[in-house]
Amino acid sequence: MTEDMNALPYTDTKPVGAADFYFAINATFHFILKKMGADGLRRYWTDLGTRYFATVTKQWQQGGLAGVADYWRAFFAAEPGAQVKVSHTDEVVTLEVKVCPAIKHLRENGREIIPCFCQHCYFINEAIAAPAGFTARVTGGNGACRQTFYKRDAQVPEQDIKHIKEVASC
Repeated sequence: MTEDMNALPYTDTKPVGAADFYFAINATFHFILKKMGADGLRRYWTDLGTRYFATVTKQWQQGGLAGVADYWRAFFAAEPGAQVKVSHTDEVVTLEVKVCPAIKHLRENGREIIPCFCQHCYFINEAIAAPAGFTARVTGGNGACRQTFYKRDAQVPEQDIKHIKEVASC
């Protein structure tokens, strides 16, 4: 395990994750969208951020924006094929995702990706961030995006879902 991975609030002994996990999340998103519609999928993402990632929320509460940046550096260091630059100041953390590892892997393997796939980054991140005193915004998508984390009291516009590009077919 790398030193950066100590910023993850869970134990992972492998240096890089298994890309085939992206098949599972993609299939899960497809299933929920088909059975519960877009609102149901968004509720699922929000619940995932709130419950599954509760340890991340706690870490962000304790570490502030520096902790948010540390988490994302460690997270993307373990994501196979990710090309992401993480930067932060006292006011903001920015993720410049040049190559989304999930989109890349799914496309390379000819998987059908739901058009709203990239929205999960907003809904999950906002659910993690809000109780920690932060808010998330996402622009771009379809394999490359910018994710920005601000202090909750920052004067930033609400997320406009139209600013998150739909995923184009393979």
